[in-house]
Amino acid sequence: MMDNGILNGQQALIYGAGGAIGSAVSQAFAAAGATVHLVGRRAEPLNDLAERIRQAGGTAETAQVDATDEAAVTEFTDRVAEQHGSVDICFDLTSRDEVFGAQLVDMPLADFERPVLKSVRTMFLTSRTAARHMIRQKSGVILCFGGYGDPMAGLGGFQTSFGAMEALKNTLACELGPHGIRVLTLQTNGIPEAIGADTDAATREEITGFTERQTLTGRAATLDEVGKVAVFAASPYARSMTATSLNITAGAEIG
Repeated sequence: MMDNGILNGQQALIYGAGGAIGSAVSQAFAAAGATVHLVGRRAEPLNDLAERIRQAGGTAETAQVDATDEAAVTEFTDRVAEQHGSVDICFDLTSRDEVFGAQLVDMPLADFERPVLKSVRTMFLTSRTAARHMIRQKSGVILCFGGYGDPMAGLGGFQTSFGAMEALKNTLACELGPHGIRVLTLQTNGIPEAIGADTDAATREEITGFTERQTLTGRAATLDEVGKVAVFAASPYARSMTATSLNITAGAEIG
């Protein structure tokens, strides 16, 4: 594992670490020297990932935590701070239970609001609890994933959830900036490599082609690239960046 040490001594909390993007980010943080705390609901993917990180020379711990549970998130974050002395990076990569395809006028309220409520809830809880320790330290980085792009049909509450997260990100950045805490988004247009293994080949190809055609370069960001950008965002190299997004859409979103 390549270790440039840029995140040496950092305690990184990655919620949703068992997913494809969470796994890539966790391995990149560990390669950069951070102790990664792999958080999720299911033990098996977290343990598998932790073993891969350790075999590559990194340091990883696991925790089964429901990121929608206020008490559980608070207890976990406080435990990390007590045992390791700091909470330096917090990244919420939990899934959002999206429902795609239906027009809004035909969509049940529950399907529309589920990703919105879950995204806002998990980002608020994970950020708030981490920020309380970061304020004491006078340093820290909070990252979120997704960004807000041009409106499209058939996305249900998915894009609305990203808009809500962006508003929350900016408010957090305003309130936490005076304490030396940065808040950033990794803006993506989709990562084809992260498509679930249970997706059939034809659908996978369709989604990949659609994503790539939207870019200016004819290719979408890879999981490895997402991990490397996350390391940059969390590192001192990006210390002048907050309340903004790192655009990794390959030109699908301009500006």
